[in-house]
Amino acid sequence: MTEQPIAAAASRWVPGEAALADEEVARGLVAGDEACLAEAYRRWSGLVHMLARRSLGDAEEAADVTQQVFLGVWRGRRGFRPDRGTIGGWIVGITRRRIADALAARTRRTDLVAAVGSASGLAPAAGHADAVLDRVVVQRGLAGLPAAQQRVLRLAFYVDLTQTQIADRTGWPLGTVKSHARRGLRQLRGFLEQDPHPEP
Repeated sequence: MTEQPIAAAASRWVPGEAALADEEVARGLVAGDEACLAEAYRRWSGLVHMLARRSLGDAEEAADVTQQVFLGVWRGRRGFRPDRGTIGGWIVGITRRRIADALAARTRRTDLVAAVGSASGLAPAAGHADAVLDRVVVQRGLAGLPAAQQRVLRLAFYVDLTQTQIADRTGWPLGTVKSHARRGLRQLRGFLEQDPHPEP
């Protein structure tokens, strides 16, 4: 279920004669029943998407968050505790965390551009030309990093993954990811301070 889209699973869901109660959906989900995951998606994906779009202001980004939420529901299904609340409330909690991740990713991108501007002596990008120059400078800096550091920073800044998600994607321990990110940023700043302007 980590590879196939949740929406595709939902499209194959054929409800029984009587709709399942939320509690039954939750029990089946915890037990690993993909049909119950698809039913959970059918019931709550609209709410998840609405919350994400309201917070992020972007339909495409909201769709990405919705996908991430239901992947998180599937992967974390054994962590659901009915004595602590309903399955719907649990899904909304995951949604809020994924929205926070998406907003944090935006902040990381902004911070990187600010760091580039500060280290290179460039003013903050206020127009197209400055934005293009910033991208060229960052690309040159990244290209000079060791492969592991370059991979971590590209996943963080261009794929918008958190460090935990990078650890999941790469299979590396979280501490290793954090170390690569810290060293990569230090080397990137050093590169920018030594050679702030791209060659013509």
